[in-house]
Amino acid sequence: MDTSARSPAWPRRILTLAILALLAICPSVVAAGAAHAASVDTSASYVLVNRNSGKALDVYNMATNDGAPLVQWSRNDGAWQQWQFVDSGGGYYRLRSRHSGKVVDISGRSTADGADVIQYTDKNATNQQFRVVDTDSGYVKLINRNSGKALEVWEWSTADGGRVSQYADLNGANQQWQLVKVTSYPDPGYVTGDITVHDPEVAKKPDGTYLLAHTGDNIVLKTSTDRTTWRNAGVAFPGGASWTHAYTNGSNTLWAPDITYVNGKYYMYYAASTFGSNHSGIFLATSTTGASGSWSNQGLVVESTTSDNWNAIDPNLVIDDQGRWWLDFGSFWSGIKMVQLDPATGKRLDGTIRSIAGRNGGAIEAPFIYRHGGYYYQFVSFDLCCKGASSTYRIMVGRSTSVTGPYVDRNGTAMTSGGGTQVLAGHGSIHGPGHQAVLADNDGDILFYHWYADDGSSRLGINKLGWDSAGWPYVY
Repeated sequence: MDTSARSPAWPRRILTLAILALLAICPSVVAAGAAHAASVDTSASYVLVNRNSGKALDVYNMATNDGAPLVQWSRNDGAWQQWQFVDSGGGYYRLRSRHSGKVVDISGRSTADGADVIQYTDKNATNQQFRVVDTDSGYVKLINRNSGKALEVWEWSTADGGRVSQYADLNGANQQWQLVKVTSYPDPGYVTGDITVHDPEVAKKPDGTYLLAHTGDNIVLKTSTDRTTWRNAGVAFPGGASWTHAYTNGSNTLWAPDITYVNGKYYMYYAASTFGSNHSGIFLATSTTGASGSWSNQGLVVESTTSDNWNAIDPNLVIDDQGRWWLDFGSFWSGIKMVQLDPATGKRLDGTIRSIAGRNGGAIEAPFIYRHGGYYYQFVSFDLCCKGASSTYRIMVGRSTSVTGPYVDRNGTAMTSGGGTQVLAGHGSIHGPGHQAVLADNDGDILFYHWYADDGSSRLGINKLGWDSAGWPYVY
């Protein structure tokens, strides 16, 4: 870190004396432009850009530990430069790092000029609370509640690594910050080959290659040796799937396959339905190789009818830490449901149907539950799919210590009450990312999804999935 940079105009002490003298002679200089609190969006993330240097508030070296210093760095919009304003009441906010989950903190509760500014576990303490005060031209000052001092770049540094500290409020450019709302996310990682997919799900094969299945006539299959180049590998049911026709009005188009390799074979759950109808069925097929034509129909697992308030589509198999099997599924109506399965058959174990997420009839679907650390994370897609470049799909998440819930989002809102923390949304020419799946791979956790290009075609999206120190996922 650079802690030695000096003011480009004059030393701090001279500047301070000059401003204090001016205030003594003409106090109306400050009073005439009384600042008012700037409004912030507590559901958004911001990059904080310093007016003097043009650099962003940054967690040094992408650290996740308590006590890591905050610096300024060239803006790159990484998660370690993104901050969410958390309301503390009384006009004060904590600034929480999207990367680490920790908040901006004045070290040791110091009230001294020049005190260190660090990140620390959120205690909602006064040394972690800041008042947002407008200056001019869209810049704000951040005044600490405990010390009354302003967050600043020390000694007017313009260097990467310039130290961030607190100092008496002098309204200097190095104490002014622009709050730039971050509305974009990383673009999908590079993929090539046969990448036109919809509702993708991927399994890692014993030989280290990848098997992908997605919505299409008779379930479309693709393979890859490196997770980058994909090639068509036929369909699961070359002879058609007549056993599903009662739900598809005779069509062979089947939806949202979910593939899991367990006990030496592949289990594929998939849905049969038509748009707008909840007369739907979820079926099971198994295969020892995953190849086209090798899949054996194991029959119906769960169905919904027009008299039900739920919809049996978008299945996902999750095996909990006790070895129990569960199937989560659902779309719109009363939301996401779960049933328990018998591992011996892959079929339902009992008649109990649990509710694990919902938006009071609103757009929620495509659940996928993934265990990480001590939690089960329920990923879902909010809003509208299947409208090409007009799609508004976005990926949300909540978590629970129990596979059956209750699942809550980062703010503690239950997913059964519409809660969900956003993980990925459309940006630029990336429209409606959703219908997600997560795979634990050799190089970390991998997020698969589909997205729509400007021409309306659906494409394969792949990104890495990271976890902050509070255990919440982010895409990079």
